[in-house]
Amino acid sequence: MLKKRILLFLSLSAAVQLHAQQAAKVVAWPKIEQQMKPWTRWWWMGNAVDEKNLGLVLQKYKDAGLGGVEITPIYGAVGYEKQYLQFLSPQWMDILHFTVKKANALGMGVDMNTGTGWPFGGPQVKPENAATKLIIQDYELKAGEKLNEGIKVKEAKQDFARLQALTAYGPNGETENILGAVQQDGTLNWSPKSGTWKIYAAFAGKTRQMVKRAAPGGEGFTLDHLDRQSVNVYLKRFTDAFGNQPQGIRSFFNDSYEVYGATWTPTFFETFKKNRGYDLTSYIKDLAGKDSTSVQVARLKSDYRETMDELLLDNFTKNWKDWAHGLHSLTKNQSHGSPGNLLDLYGTVDIPETEIFGSSAFGIPGLRRDQEDIRNVDPDPIMGMFASSAAHTNGKNLVSSETFTWLTEHFKTSYSQCKPEAEKLFLSGINHIFYHGTTNSPENVPWPGWLFYASVEMNPNNSLWPHAKGLNDYIARCQSILQAGKPDNEILIYWPVYDVWNQAKGLDMALKVHDVDEWLHPSAFYKLATQLSKSGCAYDFASDRLLGRTKVLNKTLQTAENASPYRVLIVPSSQMMRSETLDNIVQLAEDGATVIFQELPQDVPGLNNLENRRAKLKSTLATLTFKKGSDGIGVYPAGKGKILLSSNVQLALSSIGINREALTDTGLQMIKRKVNNATYYYTVNHTAKDIDTYLPLNTPGNVTLLDPQSGAIGTAVLKDHKVHVQIKSGEALFLMVAQQQPQNAAWRYLNKAGNPLTLNQPWHLHFTSGGPELPADQQLDKLVSWTDLKDPKLEAFSGTGVYTSEFNLPVKNAKEYVLNLNQVDESAKVWINGQELGILWSIPFEARIGKYLKPGKNTIKIEVVNLMANRIRDMDRKKVQWRNYHEINFVNINYKPFDAANWAVQPSGLVGPVTITPFF
Repeated sequence: MLKKRILLFLSLSAAVQLHAQQAAKVVAWPKIEQQMKPWTRWWWMGNAVDEKNLGLVLQKYKDAGLGGVEITPIYGAVGYEKQYLQFLSPQWMDILHFTVKKANALGMGVDMNTGTGWPFGGPQVKPENAATKLIIQDYELKAGEKLNEGIKVKEAKQDFARLQALTAYGPNGETENILGAVQQDGTLNWSPKSGTWKIYAAFAGKTRQMVKRAAPGGEGFTLDHLDRQSVNVYLKRFTDAFGNQPQGIRSFFNDSYEVYGATWTPTFFETFKKNRGYDLTSYIKDLAGKDSTSVQVARLKSDYRETMDELLLDNFTKNWKDWAHGLHSLTKNQSHGSPGNLLDLYGTVDIPETEIFGSSAFGIPGLRRDQEDIRNVDPDPIMGMFASSAAHTNGKNLVSSETFTWLTEHFKTSYSQCKPEAEKLFLSGINHIFYHGTTNSPENVPWPGWLFYASVEMNPNNSLWPHAKGLNDYIARCQSILQAGKPDNEILIYWPVYDVWNQAKGLDMALKVHDVDEWLHPSAFYKLATQLSKSGCAYDFASDRLLGRTKVLNKTLQTAENASPYRVLIVPSSQMMRSETLDNIVQLAEDGATVIFQELPQDVPGLNNLENRRAKLKSTLATLTFKKGSDGIGVYPAGKGKILLSSNVQLALSSIGINREALTDTGLQMIKRKVNNATYYYTVNHTAKDIDTYLPLNTPGNVTLLDPQSGAIGTAVLKDHKVHVQIKSGEALFLMVAQQQPQNAAWRYLNKAGNPLTLNQPWHLHFTSGGPELPADQQLDKLVSWTDLKDPKLEAFSGTGVYTSEFNLPVKNAKEYVLNLNQVDESAKVWINGQELGILWSIPFEARIGKYLKPGKNTIKIEVVNLMANRIRDMDRKKVQWRNYHEINFVNINYKPFDAANWAVQPSGLVGPVTITPFF
């Protein structure tokens, strides 16, 4: 017995020691894995690729901090046709295998577009499998008359159009299907018995859209995404080229749905009747009508759009995913622009991907935003949340974004401009950045190399490239945490898609990033989501399908096995809701969930069996008898849960103990993740002011601060259950909250500033790389843009200049010293006393340097890189031919021929003033 007690004591002591070790664990950044780094879309121009050059650039990408590439072959450069490889040919496949092997050896991953250019299409897509449109023609006949023309499509180049329906409409509302009266030669063997009749013919025609920006071997018609057989025909070409074997591709990619005018598929009438319960051929007249106010037409087109949604989801999205899984690969899909429910289309694939197009307005002082860079609609974080919500609610870890598309005009994009745009994505739940993009360019192609017309040129020929690792390391640190654990969003918001679909205008409804001001911004849903974001609430969006499979577990909403639970479902004001969806919501409450209605739904969507469905909705609504409290909130006890009715959603949330994160009152924005037993707050300061305050957090515990810009970590100061944070304008900070006391050193706050030391000794400027030629060395008494110096070569120069100087620090007695470079055009790498302190690549261009300083004489070296713009300007002024591509040559941000000859010279180099401020 004594021996057993001794063994038990020893085992308990070991457990206590282990617990103590765990409690004293030092917080550190996660080990940066492949997919935590930013990836890039990799344009293969003309498929003019070879092993030597691919190996060289992949090494450069790896050294710069990229984690992977996404191959998209496109059109090629003129004069290099002999180097082109045909897409999916044996030679192309050999290059793909080399690329995968080389990338994997470098610790990188490879994704691949399932096609060339966009959208999906190619030589295997014959006319019968090509994107289809509905063509409607009308005729008029009086009693006893015969039609004096054949029922044949009149539109040119529609040899493959097929007549699918012919319906006659009488003067008194009569409808008659007369398709059977059409003879083989198109003659109509029918005439009305009385009155004047209108006849409508529906043809399945072809859009004739070709693949945009196709690579050699990828040219052809765009695919009919709505037809399963056509999708299978399309994918078979890849299956055959792959030998039906996995290729080592991490994920197959599909770009945004840009299938223009594809309003139909040959099986549409059949599917519509099966799914909607009535015959669409009787309503061709309404489909063709121009009345944008008709209630009946809006209902009909809602049914039409729902059918489009089902066809795209089942015949393309699920089908393509199953195909990819058969090759041991994932799918990554940009669902936006699709004529369907974006949440379901995103949620079906493995990695939902959004995109940002254009630039945003930020209050960060000194951040450049040129007027010519502004698009019609700024990138909207709510749009990004359709992709992230689909990932979160379906238990998927990764959600990506095509990033920086047309962020600025060519050659003018700085890393400072990239940073807040990437942060805006992180705040909307994106955790896997893909640059748009990197053009593969062989070594023997003169500068600036091969370039894509809508890219920020994230490639080794960019004069900013030597400092790319600064931006890439920042993104990797952020993503290392944002990909860990699970999202910590308490609220689920229903998206009333039937309100969007219930429009009489037009046919298909492509929900595009560029058109959010039409289909998203005017909605009550958007207004509520925006309000909740600003007030500090964390949420995801839910579709009708998702709610149909959601379960209640311990009074929380479980949307998928691997998804985080939600504490409440909010139903924003909506006009249209399926009775089945309302029943599902009520059942969730009966099972223990809490539901908040901003307003009760008013009606059911669609046309078929309308009165019965309306009666069903009203019957369910009649059971919801709300008792209004003193706060004005209606409460309906529903089984194990409850339903609240309140126009003031924020008040209703507070009434059930869901409190907003008040830290957003400072102007900070945030998103949260649960990682093991800790909660991480990712906070970003996009305001015009520096923030130095104590922040309240809803999550109690000890706080560790992690600076993703520098990688610094320290234990925060807490006072009255609030955490002390200092975040300058343009900076971000992670706050890790946990119960155990971390053993990190205390965070060094910058509280009491001394007089700054201005580095006003002469500077030596030496140019190390770039062109068109290296300027001579300069001696500077005062820092100015190097374009303002007397050497005319500097006005055209893009590249790297190195500044060196000395300064005297009489005594080193402060707790910390902060170097501020002030104006940098555009990025700086700094050494002090021979020690590299890192890359200062974004506003505010500051760094803590106390550990590098010594009393007395100190040396400083600052390597600065500028934009490509001045060199491109010089080439265009001299009429140097640097762009010559097939299909689209090279265009500016407004899709006009590109010409930089009249640009203003961009400031370049270190402008300063450079200061060092002690903090005591």
